[in-house]
Amino acid sequence: MENKEPKYHRSYQKLLGEINQDHKRRKPLFEELENQFDGKGVVSFFTSFRFPVLIDDSDPTMLEEVFQNTDLSKGLVLVIDSPGGDGLAAERIINVCRTYSNDNFEVVAPHMAKSAATMICMGANKIWMSPTSELGPIDPQVIAGDKRFSVHSIITSYQELFDQAVKAEGRIEPFLQQLSKYDAREIESYKAFQKLSKDIAKKSLKRGMMKEVEENEILNKIDIFLKAEETQVHGRPINYQQTREAGLNVELINNKSKLWHLLWDLYLRTHHIVTNQAGKIIESKTDVFLGRPNQ
Repeated sequence: MENKEPKYHRSYQKLLGEINQDHKRRKPLFEELENQFDGKGVVSFFTSFRFPVLIDDSDPTMLEEVFQNTDLSKGLVLVIDSPGGDGLAAERIINVCRTYSNDNFEVVAPHMAKSAATMICMGANKIWMSPTSELGPIDPQVIAGDKRFSVHSIITSYQELFDQAVKAEGRIEPFLQQLSKYDAREIESYKAFQKLSKDIAKKSLKRGMMKEVEENEILNKIDIFLKAEETQVHGRPINYQQTREAGLNVELINNKSKLWHLLWDLYLRTHHIVTNQAGKIIESKTDVFLGRPNQ
């Protein structure tokens, strides 16, 4: 398996030579990180903060392909950096990770794991964070054109306009004109997505790091992750201390340690790819899968 050539997503064959060269530089980082994590298989999963892509249904399949070629007999450490995406895709990713690792599944958030990426972290047995790492509210996200929006912000803006129209005295045409830009059926779907995200988070935590906690108590503990208004804006960070106070099993990485320097090196090299070349990358010491920058 050590001599096996990396695989590539067909959409990015034109980048094969350049990415292949980069992979050769990153391969030793994966090998050293596996030693740091006591022989657990290390796989990275990054999606772009620049390009309009989301965690979606293609990602569990890509991860599963990499897992089939990775020794996970001692467990899995998933290094994840992503603005988020689809909650159902996150649930499938959790299932794939737990299945292939025989429920010995940990995640590392070296920089930012938001929305659905936070949900994936909740499905692990342990989350590794540095003092500067960020999780976020698990509110789903959608893409409109080349922009990414939180479902919470769309629902809130719609409801505020609706309430203003109801209370308005005299001409309400300006409010109706703005409301016409929304689809009431989509708003109801977004509300359903919010409920689904909450249910996925609860069940994922119950399966992993909160096995001994009652389901209703789980929701109380993770309140900061459920209410976007608690963090004021969707992208506001939830740090290590807040994650720990919410009852999640989180371990702080010393930012002067060898482990952190290896993780930060891997983060910088991989972040460069999803900022300049690809929308997504899933990688191990033997495999590389790339996603389009405009999926």
